[in-house]
Amino acid sequence: MAVTIDVIGSERKVVLDLPEPKEAVLHEVVAWQLSKRRRGTAATQTRARVTGSTAKIYPQKGTGRARHGSRKAPIFVGGGTAFGPHPRDYGYTLPKRVRRLGLEMALAARAQDGKLTLVEAFDVREGKTKEFVTWARAHGFDGTERVLLVTDDELVRRAARNLPWVNVMPSRGLNVYDILRSERLIADAAIFGEEADA
Repeated sequence: MAVTIDVIGSERKVVLDLPEPKEAVLHEVVAWQLSKRRRGTAATQTRARVTGSTAKIYPQKGTGRARHGSRKAPIFVGGGTAFGPHPRDYGYTLPKRVRRLGLEMALAARAQDGKLTLVEAFDVREGKTKEFVTWARAHGFDGTERVLLVTDDELVRRAARNLPWVNVMPSRGLNVYDILRSERLIADAAIFGEEADA
């Protein structure tokens, strides 16, 4: 699927050859990303870890009650937990080809909706938020949409990071989850390479 995108601040166009978006692939990549982010710190105490005596609580026979040993058994209040969660790593390996395909499909989804904007240069010289807001309003970005700004220009990232409707990141951090949770993607044209120029 070839997509032609105008570059703001330049007369040129960029042609991107992107695959048709597939929900199953995007879901797989997002699930992988979110699994990696899980802290995995949930923990419970088994009967071996609960503080208390291991002495038999009453004789085996003669009481008329059910036979029991330790008070730390899971059947008792205050006893251990059977089969409870323990700290673990929820991450797993996803093939690099699937990761790359997911990223290309996420870009394709935004490009299809006309929500992918490429920029040659931002008019930001001092890293001030008001400079970025002026540039954004001049190009139709008024804060009604949640924007993902991807640029390697430190001044631009500094200027935009304080705006509640903008999420900023360098190009190396571009990922499927953040693309899909933002309504619009604004990125440096240089990220997509010179070979894509039309």
